[in-house]
Amino acid sequence: MSFLVKQLARRVFTPAVASVKKVNFSTTSAVFVPKVQQPAPAFEATAVVNGEFNKLKLADYHGKYVVLIFYPLDFTFVCPTELIAFSDRAKEFASIDCQIIGVSTDSEFSHLAWTNTPRKDGGLGKIEIPLLADYSKKISEDYNVLLDAGFALRAPPSMPSLPRQA
Repeated sequence: MSFLVKQLARRVFTPAVASVKKVNFSTTSAVFVPKVQQPAPAFEATAVVNGEFNKLKLADYHGKYVVLIFYPLDFTFVCPTELIAFSDRAKEFASIDCQIIGVSTDSEFSHLAWTNTPRKDGGLGKIEIPLLADYSKKISEDYNVLLDAGFALRAPPSMPSLPRQA
């Protein structure tokens, strides 16, 4: 796991000045173990949905499949390609009763700025999935993806099947 974190840190934090001190990151837990057949931790937070701020909670998706895409930070290099790919297929997911939600520890203001930045300039542009602001870091902590550095581990879905939100 530390190799993954080092690679992530290398991609996210490329120092602009040679005198910047190297920072080591570690995860809060060595292994992420999903709790199969357990309810997902409830959450409520502000999200950017279609360019506006909205309160979003897991209970809003009762009876649907929900995929939470955790990513470290807005305005990074790898995350937009993955989020855009999910956004481009959001209607396909919706057709099978599955909702996609992007989650990071950035604020809703950062999310809005990122969606208002054109893709050619490193932004997301118009995106079809909500971006949930986990500024308190509680959601990332509850889902066991929070790094000691204070942002979420990049965690796309990896489970073979998705539980419905009860």
